[in-house]
Amino acid sequence: MTHKTETKEFRGKWIDFIHKLQDKICRALEDIDGKAKFSAEEWVRNPDGKGGGGITKVIQHGYVFEKGGVNTSVVYGKLSRKMREVLHIPLSSPEATWFAAGISSVIHPLNPFVPTIHFNYRMFELYDKDGRLCDRWFGGGTDLTPYYLFDEDAVHFHSILKKACDKFDEKLYPLFKHNCDEYFVNTHRNNERRGIGGIFYDHKKEDGDHDADFWFGLAQACGKAFIDAYVPVVEKRKNISFTNDNKYWQEIRRGRYVEFNLVHDRGTLFGLKTNGRTESVLMSLPPTVRFEYNHQPQKGMPEADLLNVCLNPRDWV
Repeated sequence: MTHKTETKEFRGKWIDFIHKLQDKICRALEDIDGKAKFSAEEWVRNPDGKGGGGITKVIQHGYVFEKGGVNTSVVYGKLSRKMREVLHIPLSSPEATWFAAGISSVIHPLNPFVPTIHFNYRMFELYDKDGRLCDRWFGGGTDLTPYYLFDEDAVHFHSILKKACDKFDEKLYPLFKHNCDEYFVNTHRNNERRGIGGIFYDHKKEDGDHDADFWFGLAQACGKAFIDAYVPVVEKRKNISFTNDNKYWQEIRRGRYVEFNLVHDRGTLFGLKTNGRTESVLMSLPPTVRFEYNHQPQKGMPEADLLNVCLNPRDWV
């Protein structure tokens, strides 16, 4: 078990990483939008200030981004029965405590030819009654949700993520890519994926081959890869002319995004069930959506091509 002083130092490095990444990504997105700026709001988890809090940064009504957020949170508390159920933790001590810190983002563009993107990187720790570390794990990932499919964009996006993973272990990308394809799925809609995937991993712990610094470093590399993976795609597509029909389809697909986040997403459920800030948790939802009854795209059209990939994931690199 790690001494609590060592744990505090490790936590401090992680917190510094997520805050610096938040600032860097916000600056990059503001630069590409050219109009809108991120607003910042600090919040606390409990009225007494105990339990931690976070920084919510939101961009809205821009030339490029209709709505988006880049959030960080640093929260802690006693391990309640509800949290054990949400996280499937078989720890019974009533004096156990926990700590969680992470960065998450969802960016919804105005133009239907620019994809939505999501990422999240987090660390979770559990402590015994004396404050000593008894468990630690990491999770995260990045995935892309286009409304119209451009193969070269998908290849670029996946190539950047693969490059980041390959620096640590060439076995990681194919595993994390498969995990992503199997996680972001609306199982209630015939196993329809919400996009073209990316990478996803969870509950990664120290073992004989990988220490905590390995998983920390991987999160840093993948988090920093966000700009290289996404910004070139936005630049290439942001000025394409679009019609009301294109916007209509975007809002249909945004509806699928909402369904996944509210029905299946573990991060959303964790936030809502552990006294997280509701506005920050639901920041991921798009500003406008459609829920048309039994909507089906016309065969042979670009909308149908996108849906086919969502039903049948591809290997892009």
